Amino acid sequence: MALVLDGNRVARVMGWRHRDELKDIQKRLGHPLTLAVVRAGEDKASESYLRQIEKLCRRAGMEFEEHILSASDREQFIGKICSLNADSRITGIMLSWPLPADWDQELIAMTLDPRKDIDGLHPLNAGRVFLGGASLGMDAFVPNTPFGVIHLLRHYEIPVRGKHAVLIGRSSVAGRPLAALLIAHDATVTVTHSKTVDLAGHTRQADILLVAMGKANFVTPDMVKPGAVVVDIGINVTPDGLVGDVQYDAVSEVASAITPVPGGVGPVTNAMLIANTIRAARLQSTLA
Repeated sequence: MALVLDGNRVARVMGWRHRDELKDIQKRLGHPLTLAVVRAGEDKASESYLRQIEKLCRRAGMEFEEHILSASDREQFIGKICSLNADSRITGIMLSWPLPADWDQELIAMTLDPRKDIDGLHPLNAGRVFLGGASLGMDAFVPNTPFGVIHLLRHYEIPVRGKHAVLIGRSSVAGRPLAALLIAHDATVTVTHSKTVDLAGHTRQADILLVAMGKANFVTPDMVKPGAVVVDIGINVTPDGLVGDVQYDAVSEVASAITPVPGGVGPVTNAMLIANTIRAARLQSTLA
């Protein structure tokens, strides 16, 4: 059986590290850090996720605000982002996905103040990540999910340098920035997606297979190289509960290590959200 890469364990370790840092910066600033989430319309999956984020913030000692706006009024949505940019109480801003399909998501990302963009969506942050800024010490926000994956691998001392990492998925919040981070850590990276010819032929070459495509139980054992590390970033709501993009039980018999869903990448992603909010506070102040 594969080693289970327990994200809850990693998140607890990160939480201990952040606790003292958060207390220190809030004491020096004289006010609590505040995370604001902006979302368009109602979405049950988003609602469940945001309740988790709210609990995490409260438990860490941070304030949490949620702004729910109409999914039919893009200008109102952009206006809310602008007002939060200008509000000195707000430390970090996170957009809740999905946004309406007919909205210009690049324009909305550009509306974010780069210093408050804790999910790394603004072109300034995204560009620095793709230029290797995250490893070169630039002040860039890395999207929480890819950053969480790197920390998860590091915690379990899974080597990345020189390994062949294959990603399934090319989204701007997961696949693409994760590819950039893996390259910065000296992996050889292949990015596949829904239009890739002979997808399984690529995935069977992976030393590290990372899956973020949003299709429940898509990856089967025959798609995995024996002994590979499998990182399941997907989360799908099914009648049987939450499942990932990987057939967990079956693939566990082939892989050397695997992340569960839930309890794998998700908790580490949430811990990175706290880390990025602390970083945002430092960028917006004169604190070192």
